[in-house]
Amino acid sequence: MSEPLRNLSDLDRVIHEPARLLLVALLSSVESADFLFLLKESGLTKGNLSVHLSRLEEAGYLRVEKTFRGKIPHTEFRLTPKGRSAFDQYRKDIGSIVNPKKARG
Repeated sequence: MSEPLRNLSDLDRVIHEPARLLLVALLSSVESADFLFLLKESGLTKGNLSVHLSRLEEAGYLRVEKTFRGKIPHTEFRLTPKGRSAFDQYRKDIGSIVNPKKARG
């Protein structure tokens, strides 16, 4: 197996799933985001979004903060340092697969 293909099997599977990759990319560009923002920007259904956010939380990649604004629940999400680091590494790994000559220097 060639090195780029071997590298493909080493990608972070939590982030590599397309919906979670989209969510991590969205969260990497902001300090935090609420559920409605992520719902609108991702185009996912509420249930699908919840499942993917839960998976990222279980992996320690994001932190969830649930509060109330008056009587209305408000849920805020932010990448943890572990999540930011994992996304940075994912971007490096995918870059070495897409452009292996550049990765080798």
